[in-house]
Amino acid sequence: MDCYIRQALPNDAVAISQVIISALRTSNAADYDARTIARVEASFSAPAIIALLTQRQVFVALIDENVVATASLENDVVRSVFVCPDHQGLGIGRQLMQVIEQHATAGGLGSLRVPSSITAEGFYSMLGYQKLREVLHGNERTIVMHKQLLKDG
Repeated sequence: MDCYIRQALPNDAVAISQVIISALRTSNAADYDARTIARVEASFSAPAIIALLTQRQVFVALIDENVVATASLENDVVRSVFVCPDHQGLGIGRQLMQVIEQHATAGGLGSLRVPSSITAEGFYSMLGYQKLREVLHGNERTIVMHKQLLKDG
């Protein structure tokens, strides 16, 4: 599905928050308990999203001017890749990751890391990311993955 991808603006914060919380409650809830989901949700309120806009390169995918997905890049780390459940499986996440990787390459980065949820590990694997290790944050299991973007030399 074709979508328009651009850098996020402060007035996107509410929509970004809604996409993330919807994805957490629908998709991630199959892999994490309710307490973990609630804790992660608290990190993605609209005010928290506005703060993240000053710390990361945040992108949104729009269909008919509605935010349906988001992803961000913080140095060499991909963060907060979420697609609205109604739009998952349509290639929007893949398109967002292509934009993230293009920005990383343009910025001179040779590789990217992503702290993946259990839910998204297969998605990142399909994009060429390889598992480095697993990390536990309380009950939240995260899979740290890596992808080489540029060849050495």
